[in-house]
Amino acid sequence: MPSVALLGATGLVGRHTLDLLATDPFFERIVVIVRRKFAEGMAPRVEAHITDLARLEERPDLLRVDRVICALGTTIKAVGGSRERFRAVDYGIPLAAARIARREGARHFLLVSALGASAASRIFYNRVKGELEDALRTLDFRSVTILRPSLLLGERAEFRLGEEVAKRFAWAVPGRFRPIAARDVAAALVRYAKEDTPGFHILESDEITTGYVSPP
Repeated sequence: MPSVALLGATGLVGRHTLDLLATDPFFERIVVIVRRKFAEGMAPRVEAHITDLARLEERPDLLRVDRVICALGTTIKAVGGSRERFRAVDYGIPLAAARIARREGARHFLLVSALGASAASRIFYNRVKGELEDALRTLDFRSVTILRPSLLLGERAEFRLGEEVAKRFAWAVPGRFRPIAARDVAAALVRYAKEDTPGFHILESDEITTGYVSPP
C-alpha cells in the first residue's frame, strides 16, 4: 500500500486535501508535516509531525514516502512585505522537500503552483512559482504533477475582498482565469496522486478537473 506526505495542510487547499486523504483508504500511511499543532482526532493512518519546515534536512525520514503533495504557500503581505521571506517559503522549502524526498525514494511530487507561473514573468510572485517548476524538472522523479489554479475560492480565516468580488462575477470570467474552488484543486491532487501517471505534467486552472496536459 502506498504512502504520501503532505506539506501545507493548514492552508486552504491543504485542509481539503488532508480531509480527502484521511477518508480515502488508498494510502496506508499519511505523513502530515506542519510547523504547529493544528488538528485533533485524525484518522489512525494520519501521522502529524510538528517540525521547522526550514530544517527538513534534519528529518529526512518524514519524506521517506512514495508520493509528496506540496500545497505550501504564502503571500508577500503575510511575510511582512519581504520578498526574501516569500521566496524562502514558496521556493526554498518546496524545493528542499522535493530533493530530500527524491533522495529518500519518493517517485511522485505534486505541487500547487499558480496561474501564470513562469521564470520569465515580470510579476515577482509568478516568477518565483515558475522558477520552482523549472527546478523540479531537474530532479529525476518518475512523476511530477503541477497544478496552476486561478484565484482560489473557499472558507478562509481572514476576509479577502478580492475573493468576494470574484465569487459574484466568476460566471463572466473566461477559461483558465475563472476562479476555482479549493476543494476541486484538492480533489485533483488526490486523484492524480493515486493515478501516479509517469512523466512531467502541468495542468492549467481550467484543466484541473478534466485531465493531464503535457507542457510544450
